[in-house]
Amino acid sequence: MGLPFIDLAAQQARIRQDVDQRIAAVLSHGAYILGPEVKELEVALAERSGATHVISCSSGTDALVLALLGLGLRPGQGVIVPSFTFAASAEAMAVLGSVPVFAEIERSTYNLDPDGLPSALAAAHAQNIEVVGIMCVGLFGQPADITRISAFADKHGLWVLDDAAQSFGSTWKGRQAGTLGRVTATSFFPAKPLGCYGDGGAVLTNDDSIAKIAVSCRVHGQGRDKYENERIGMTARLDTIQAAILLSKLSIFDDELAARQQVADQYETLLGGKVTTPLLAADATSSWAQYVIQLPDGADRQAIQDRMGSKNIPTAVYYPRPMHTQPPYLHYPVAQDGLSVTERLASSVLALPMHPYLTPEQQEQVADALMSSL
Repeated sequence: MGLPFIDLAAQQARIRQDVDQRIAAVLSHGAYILGPEVKELEVALAERSGATHVISCSSGTDALVLALLGLGLRPGQGVIVPSFTFAASAEAMAVLGSVPVFAEIERSTYNLDPDGLPSALAAAHAQNIEVVGIMCVGLFGQPADITRISAFADKHGLWVLDDAAQSFGSTWKGRQAGTLGRVTATSFFPAKPLGCYGDGGAVLTNDDSIAKIAVSCRVHGQGRDKYENERIGMTARLDTIQAAILLSKLSIFDDELAARQQVADQYETLLGGKVTTPLLAADATSSWAQYVIQLPDGADRQAIQDRMGSKNIPTAVYYPRPMHTQPPYLHYPVAQDGLSVTERLASSVLALPMHPYLTPEQQEQVADALMSSL
């Protein structure tokens, strides 16, 4: 057996009895969708994050769409978003008939570069696109520089949506992810730091209006009940069993975040100065959803992955193709100064095994396999 890239089995062994009891309770009461555990989870997430409203939903992508609906995004309007991200970040705008405007990222943090925002805004304006907001993405677990991004947004009358699908559990200047933008969307996909055993997500906000719209749109735009429709909505409810599982996982979440930081620190000890390791901003903590290094210039990434794989060390690439180079997104605006950092990182990043149960000995195996494969 090779080393697991993400070890959900070790986590499940720790909480299996509690998970079984919580699932059994759901089977007993039979409220399989939006049951009592869903409300319990929403309250717990609100208490943890400091957000006034938490609206659970069926996936991280649906959370983004619900957040955008709550913000009142209209067809044709533009939203600045990094190109170096998972498809859902830009897809959420596109499916609403709006326009993702692709912006540059920082090489050190992989997150939206505040200095690149004027170039993205100018590209949209050159095409007569009204930009109304910015979606920052807490890539690999670290939140974006919300201080500078928000300052730019305020100057230009834009809202900020924080895509915290990977960064829930992180902080910026002591503030929890979930309260960094006007609204936050997160994902509970199984591989996420806080993940269920299926799909799930949540919208977090202190804005009463956004919350009201998200709650309505989650169930077909319902009003006083599901048979009264106030707006066009969707089916985005969270299954009660997934909420029950998340409640169990939430009980050990802080322990696991601390363990993830220890794993990241150990990787830095083993690899720092040998390859380009991820840089944690001074004002940030990270949930370390992934541990992503940058290979030396000219390195053959596929060959390195093959050699590491032959040593039973799994690796992954997040993300091999930036969004602005993908066929469905070729016609959307790109920052006037280009996306050279994005394109360079897409060809040089490599993700190593990362989870809270990775031992120092296993990390040494990973480091030895990497260095012997370069």
